[in-house]
Amino acid sequence: MRSRRFRTSLQYVVMISACCMFLLPGCGIYKFKDAVIPNDVKTIKINFIDNKARYINPQAAPKFYDKIQQKIIGSTKIQRSNNDDADYVINGTITTYDGTQTVGVSSQQASTNRLTVTLHIVWRKNNKQETEEFDVSRSFDYSANLAFQTAEAQLLDEVVRTLTDDIFNRMFSNW
Repeated sequence: MRSRRFRTSLQYVVMISACCMFLLPGCGIYKFKDAVIPNDVKTIKINFIDNKARYINPQAAPKFYDKIQQKIIGSTKIQRSNNDDADYVINGTITTYDGTQTVGVSSQQASTNRLTVTLHIVWRKNNKQETEEFDVSRSFDYSANLAFQTAEAQLLDEVVRTLTDDIFNRMFSNW
């Protein structure tokens, strides 16, 4: 009887050890990096976002400006500055804001439309005397039963949050 209990206990120990051996090394695969900021970067100037898209949502540019500022200041130790000689200077432009694309058709009627938003970012690194330019763009689908103004009112916060995260990750997370 004692031998059977010992064998059962030993089997549990072996199974648990095997699970740990296979599962624990896998945890290192899903590793997210924190913001990577050089030690000599202390200040940032974030300029207002321009809106040069064909269709202009008057709320979009101010929301992007506020959210980008909140994300960078809230997630890093960089201090906001109003000086053009700050270590980093960010300029942004909304170049695309288009909600007229039909991407889904059902029974010969549009079922899904798409809002596409693109921001062009100019990131001046005064501490290195260099400038980097990049675009971030995302598409957001919505029901074709909704008027565009209704859909964009529902989607705007998600659009701003998602693209702000993309900008932040491009600049500070080495993704």
